[in-house]
Amino acid sequence: MPGITLPDGSKRQFDHPVSVIDVAEAIGPGLAKATLAGEVNGRLVDASHEITDDADLRIITDRDEEGLEIIRHSCAHLMAQAVKELFPEAQVTIGPVIENGFYYDFAYERPFTPEDIKAIENKMNELAQKDFVVQRSVMGRDEAVKFFRDMGEEYKAEIIESIPANEELSLYKQGEFIDLCRGPHVPGTGKLKAFKLMKVAGAYWRGDSSNEMLQRIYGTAWGNKKDLKAYLHRLEEAEKRDHRKLGRKQELFHFQEEAPGMVFWHPNGWTIYKIIRDYVSNKMRDNGYQEIHTPQMADRSLWERSGHWDKFQDDMFTTQSENREYAIKPMNCPCHIQVFNQGLKSYRDLPLRLAEFGSCIRNEPSGTLHGLMRARYFTQDDAHIFCTEDQIQSEVANFIDLLFEVYHDFGFDEVIIKLSTRPEQRVGSDEVWDKAEKALEVALNDKNLDWELQPGEGAFYGPKIEFSLRDCLDRVWQCGTIQVDFSMPERLGSTYVDEHSQKQVPVMLHRAILGSMERFIGILIEENAGSLPAWLAPVQAVVISISENHVDYAKKVAESLKNQGLRAETDLRNETIGLKIREHAMQRIPYQLVVGAREQENNTVAVRTRSGDDLGAMSEHAFLELINSDIARYGRTEQNLEE
Repeated sequence: MPGITLPDGSKRQFDHPVSVIDVAEAIGPGLAKATLAGEVNGRLVDASHEITDDADLRIITDRDEEGLEIIRHSCAHLMAQAVKELFPEAQVTIGPVIENGFYYDFAYERPFTPEDIKAIENKMNELAQKDFVVQRSVMGRDEAVKFFRDMGEEYKAEIIESIPANEELSLYKQGEFIDLCRGPHVPGTGKLKAFKLMKVAGAYWRGDSSNEMLQRIYGTAWGNKKDLKAYLHRLEEAEKRDHRKLGRKQELFHFQEEAPGMVFWHPNGWTIYKIIRDYVSNKMRDNGYQEIHTPQMADRSLWERSGHWDKFQDDMFTTQSENREYAIKPMNCPCHIQVFNQGLKSYRDLPLRLAEFGSCIRNEPSGTLHGLMRARYFTQDDAHIFCTEDQIQSEVANFIDLLFEVYHDFGFDEVIIKLSTRPEQRVGSDEVWDKAEKALEVALNDKNLDWELQPGEGAFYGPKIEFSLRDCLDRVWQCGTIQVDFSMPERLGSTYVDEHSQKQVPVMLHRAILGSMERFIGILIEENAGSLPAWLAPVQAVVISISENHVDYAKKVAESLKNQGLRAETDLRNETIGLKIREHAMQRIPYQLVVGAREQENNTVAVRTRSGDDLGAMSEHAFLELINSDIARYGRTEQNLEE
């Protein structure tokens, strides 16, 4: 008879086979009510799963990550059930869980309308309230093919036909609806209480553009209505902060069909770009990096030798000239090695740190492009450190200090760190991998940093650390990275002479702090809702004249501010002062300096902030002290300003 071991080490003994829900009830009615599924000996199972032998058991509720996935998967089935009840002729295809929700693809004779989506959601609520028991059954493959084909579900039958004949399949039934699924699922539809359908889009059957177009309905689902409400609020905030909308509104950049995934920077947007580039360039110089610039494309043979051609050929743009094939660079590392390879290098030259704002072009699928966040043409704050194995730890430690300093200046203090170790397919000896992984781990621990281990997720050429930022909407953006590379320097013939006059292959550390410059600017725009801190704002102050009588004074003030190093403009239009103030507030200009007869007479400016605060009249000197103090803060928050 089964003995059940729970996660806290406690044990429960039963004199008969028990289900997961039976164990939950034995522990307490509260847990039984919350139970969605179980994990038995490391395998997720339904709450109704029967345990006949001794086992380790973890009860899954909506507080668990797995529980949320089960809720979302069950909501996909609930949506399919609702669609079939409302539109019996519709055929169901596939319905997986995705980040924050789920979708299901349907074949139907006409497009679903917004009214249809609302009706489907209402029907889902109705079916959930009926609390249908969700029952699992098994069926052989050929029997399942006939079963679904007899139901008119040709797509589902086609899916099953691709499964090996000897496999036994699981089906889940709720009410009159039945679907093929691996499971597990919630015990009953009454567990599904917080969901919303979001949109409908087209999707090719099995992702192949030569197949018929289906309709994909997206939804989101959460463990409770509070979490659902919070998520919908985050979506609303994200919509307001969308960098693509703000980029157009503030005239920073635009995209157009003639150059998909490539940014047209406008003067104000390019100003932001240059400020960030110059800031990073100065940081690199101060930390021992030498800045270089390498060609935009190189002969195919270089990419073959580096290994990129075999692995990334489909993502590379190519061109031909004089019977030679060239690839436009998707990354900078092979070109940096060419710089290192010029001239004989000694161990005394190491570490050698080469940095480049390297423009890369990758053939990203058009459907994945997303403004600055996912572009085909982008620039990385790329650098490669050539060093000895013994220098890895110190170089990583120095990089971590630099990275946190930069993030701190941009206002980001919550950094998520992950260490990825050796994959099954890799180059280099275990001894070298041991040394590199240990160096990365020690560097992190010496900084007393919290980090998460990702076993087997390293690159084939070496382990890596990833640094991700969490923004104000709780979204996570992977930006920085440092990767140890044992492979490429050897492949491309890099050597140095050691202290014993022997040639050795250097280790190469790939590292970036911001990652893609374009993407990081997009993150900054959304994090700040377009109101960039004063040091980054393309226009830091605008001098606004009240009437034509004050135009010359406004020009004089603006010119003086420019001479003091500020990015200042004038607004001398014959418009009302209220309209001018509103327009510049919408442009997120940090300071508005209004000048009229009184200001002209007293040689002052009336200062307003973009948030609407009236700071009153002050001298130009006082304003300069104010704005320079603001600029000196960089993007640091009030909490970290004194650090």
